[in-house]
Amino acid sequence: MRFPTTTTKAVLLSLACTAMVAGCAKVPPASDPDALAEYQQTNDPLEPTNRFFYSVNDAIDRYSLKPIAQAYVYVTPLPVRTGMHNFLSNLGSPVLFANDVGEARPRHAGTTFMRFMINSTVGVLGIFDVAKSVGYSAHDTDFGVTMGLWGVPSGPFLYLPIIGPSSPRGVTGFAMDQALDPFNYVPRGYGLLTFNWARFGMTAIDTRASLLTDVDKIKASALDPYATFRSLYRQHVHSQIEALRNDTQTTVPDWYTQ
Repeated sequence: MRFPTTTTKAVLLSLACTAMVAGCAKVPPASDPDALAEYQQTNDPLEPTNRFFYSVNDAIDRYSLKPIAQAYVYVTPLPVRTGMHNFLSNLGSPVLFANDVGEARPRHAGTTFMRFMINSTVGVLGIFDVAKSVGYSAHDTDFGVTMGLWGVPSGPFLYLPIIGPSSPRGVTGFAMDQALDPFNYVPRGYGLLTFNWARFGMTAIDTRASLLTDVDKIKASALDPYATFRSLYRQHVHSQIEALRNDTQTTVPDWYTQ
C-alpha cells in the first residue's frame, strides 16, 4: 500500500519510531545461552511495542478494513475486482520499473515497460492485462528488496501502524518507493488529491480482499499469530531476494523458437 503523500507517511513513521524507542524487549543474560540465542535469532528487540501495534492494527482490521473488504468481495463481481486490481497494479509500474533498473535486471525492466505501454493503451488504462497474453508476465518488487539484493541487511523486525510487518530496510524501501512514485508529485488541483486518496483506499481494500482466506486461516490455526506473521513476512522477503539473485535472464523473451 502507498500513502497519497510522502508527508503523511513521514509523520506516521516518525511517530511509530518514536514510540518504539520506549518499548524494548529485555535481553536475556549471558548465563542463559539458549534464551540469548533464541533472542538473537528472533531479532525482534522491540517486541513489546511491536505486539502493541499489532493489536492496534488487528483491531482496526477486525472492525473496519476486513468488513469493508468482505462487503467489496460480496457486492463486486470477480471480473470487476480483477480489473480494479489490474488498474491499481498498472499505476505502480513507474516505481516497479525504477526498482527493476536499480536491481540491474534489464529483462524485468523491459517487461515492466512493455506491460505499462500495452496495458495502458490496449488494456484500457490497465484494466485488462493484455500484456500477459502476449508474453509479458507480471512480477513484483520494491526498494526494500532492491537493497536486500545488494546486500543491505534487513535489521530488526518492526511492526508499524497501518503499514504492518516491516524492518528498517523495509521502512527505508517504503519511503523510497514513495519518493519514486510520480503520482506523489502531480499538481493537487483538478481532483488529483482525491484520486490519490481513492487510490490509497482502493489499494488497501484490494490487498485485504485478496488475503481474506489466508489471514483467517493463520489466526485460526496459529498459537501466536504475531510470531507467525513475523515469520511469514521474513520468508516472503527472503524468497523475493533469492529469486532475484537466481534470475540471470538479461535478454528479451524468445518467442520465435517456441
